[in-house]
Amino acid sequence: MRKIYLIGMGAGDPEQMTIQAIKALNRVDVFFFMDKGEAKQELVSLRKEICDRYVENKSYRIVETSDPTRDPDIADYTVRVEQWHHERSLIYERMISSELEENQCGAFLVWGDPSLYDSTLRIIDQIVLRGQISFDYEVIPGITSIQSLAARHRITLNGIGDSICITTGRNLASGLAEQMDRVVVMLDGKCAFNKLSDPKDDLEIFWGAYLGMDDEILVRGKLSEAIPEITKKRAAARERKGWIMDTYLLSRLKKE
Repeated sequence: MRKIYLIGMGAGDPEQMTIQAIKALNRVDVFFFMDKGEAKQELVSLRKEICDRYVENKSYRIVETSDPTRDPDIADYTVRVEQWHHERSLIYERMISSELEENQCGAFLVWGDPSLYDSTLRIIDQIVLRGQISFDYEVIPGITSIQSLAARHRITLNGIGDSICITTGRNLASGLAEQMDRVVVMLDGKCAFNKLSDPKDDLEIFWGAYLGMDDEILVRGKLSEAIPEITKKRAAARERKGWIMDTYLLSRLKKE
């Protein structure tokens, strides 16, 4: 039977690959890469670097295909993403069927960890549910951008005995609930933290972009004071590279 690995590759530093992930890499016959366009070729290049660095038997193949884009004409966000997932699942299914022989192993290298704000596992589940092709699959966990963020800022994510919330910029845009003392925010393309800025606020931000990569950027400080620096550095980096991945923690400052 065919075998598929979903391998968490960390947040950008090839040395974040776990021993378990490296062992899985060395069982793979075919790696499947999604090309997201010229601006994000760096993401494909990093995957190739990981394979070149850690796979001992160089007989593996790499199969690349273009990633479908989300249809901007679909107004409902959930429906738009579900349609995108469906299109992706058909592409994945076709690649597995045509490029992977029986008893061979294929793999998708997933940025961060497959369990956190990534669609690959949901797409594989769709393929399995359709039942058009038979294969086994295994998830190999990876280091997330959240873990990298905490490590680079040398902070703990939670207070003593406290909880944290992990959400998206889309959700944060509606506001920060009073009971939320620590919130990790991902996928914030529109910088929702701007809506929380107030010179009298009690929020501190720990922000990072391209975590673990050569172009890593870190900013921390009181939210109202850090926003101009983050905005300037974020815009410049996106202009220079054509893409950006950033994550941040918002934490309420303790009152004296």
